[in-house]
Amino acid sequence: MASEGGAPGNGAPGNGATEGEAVGSEAAKGGIRRPPPSLTTDTARPEGGGRAAPRDASAPARQWPLLTVLVLAGIGLVVVGTDLFSQAFRVGTMMVGAALLLGAVMRRVVPSVGMLAVRSRFTDMITYGVMGGLIVLLALMVQPKPWLRIPFLEDILHLTVT
Repeated sequence: MASEGGAPGNGAPGNGATEGEAVGSEAAKGGIRRPPPSLTTDTARPEGGGRAAPRDASAPARQWPLLTVLVLAGIGLVVVGTDLFSQAFRVGTMMVGAALLLGAVMRRVVPSVGMLAVRSRFTDMITYGVMGGLIVLLALMVQPKPWLRIPFLEDILHLTVT
C-alpha cells in the first residue's frame, strides 16, 4: 500500500525512495517536469481574428470593420454631446446602439474582421447584438415623449425608481 507521497513505483517520495532520489530520477528521465497535456498553455486567436485586408495594406485599411463601428459610435456621441436639435440625445444614442448592431452583423457576415473579433464568433454576435438592441430600445423609450411605449417595462422602471 502506498503512503501519502504517491503511488508505488512512480519515483515519488513515500514509496521507499527519499526526496533526493525522486528528484534525481526525474532528472535522469529527461530533466524538466512538463505540465500534463490537458492544461492550456496559450490563448488561441478568436475565429475571424485575422487581418481584414492584405498585409501590405495600411493599418486603418486592415482594421476597417472595427473602425466602421467606432466611427459610427463616435458620430453618435458627438450628436449627443453637441445637442444641436431637440431629439439629439435620442438620435445619437440610437446611433451608438446601431453601431453595435452593425458590429454583430459584420461579425456574422465578414469572414475576417480584425480586432472586432474579441471572443468566439457566436459570443461576439450575442454580446454586440444584445448590447446594441438594449441601447436602441432604451433610446426609443427615453422620457419625455417616448417614441416607444412598453407598459411592463415602464412599470418595472417605476418600481425601481420610486
